[in-house]
Amino acid sequence: MSFRFSHQTEKEEVLLLEEELEDLLDLVIYNDDFNTFEFVIETLMKVCRHDLIQAEQCTMIIHNNGKCGVKRGTAEELQPMCEAILERGISAKIE
Repeated sequence: MSFRFSHQTEKEEVLLLEEELEDLLDLVIYNDDFNTFEFVIETLMKVCRHDLIQAEQCTMIIHNNGKCGVKRGTAEELQPMCEAILERGISAKIE
């Protein structure tokens, strides 16, 4: 039997985790009257690596709510995805 000892208390570990979560941002896609459902689904699958069901669900949320956070990550992770989505003519923003 082996034991793992940590020099951090549980409270310190929770604070570190909260700090990491605060650094995460959302890649948000906005609804428009130009792009088809199929094109948005295809974009989410290609750019964000969503599976078909996840891409379809996000697309429905975008349609019904006007926007949807489609990916969470750091600014460095999300920036290339946001640029690729914008290049396809879909409105997107990192928030």
